[in-house]
Amino acid sequence: MRRKSKTTPRTEPWLPHAWQIQSLLLAYPDDEFASRLALARRVAAQLPRPAAEPLLEFVTHADRTAPADLAAAYVATFDHRKRCCLYLTYYAHGDTRNRGLALLGLKRTYAAAGRRLTDDELPDHLAVVLEFAATDPATGLRLLTEHRAGLELLRLALQDEDSPWAGVLRSVCATLPALAGDERAAVARLAAEGPPEEQVGLTPYPTPQFLPDPAGGPR
Repeated sequence: MRRKSKTTPRTEPWLPHAWQIQSLLLAYPDDEFASRLALARRVAAQLPRPAAEPLLEFVTHADRTAPADLAAAYVATFDHRKRCCLYLTYYAHGDTRNRGLALLGLKRTYAAAGRRLTDDELPDHLAVVLEFAATDPATGLRLLTEHRAGLELLRLALQDEDSPWAGVLRSVCATLPALAGDERAAVARLAAEGPPEEQVGLTPYPTPQFLPDPAGGPR
């Protein structure tokens, strides 16, 4: 009997461009953010409509918002609301030791692809995962798809908060396969119960209650 071979996930040529721009827009809006917005506007014009339109909505909002106000909104949204956490392994593992193992797995995946993180980067920050996906699309697509339920929950949370970054998450989700049945169930469970709680001992990594200084986060 012929054994089925494992196939590499198929990626479209525009996906790395979308992921790179999404990564830039999900980083803390520092002094260089205006140039990122200009780049995002140019790149979004070349993307398929489902990925482009929500990005352009965010860019338009950010262009019209004072930089200090945008930075304050970023901190209030992502640093002070657990349900809007940008650290993907938190949705699957919460503040448990399993999250530490998941982070280690991500670091090994990056290392195998020749990517080394700086000391102020956690490997599961969505901006970091998207930046990696832009350089290694097949592996990046797999990682993002593995966290599809968490990404959907984050999108819904940002939508409920009427956050401008909800558009960026809609764009991210537009680059991924539609939710399957089991993923829909996972989203419903996460929404109802929240992430798992620690079972034994202390988590060995920073948790969303004590997030890194946004000014030193992924850029």
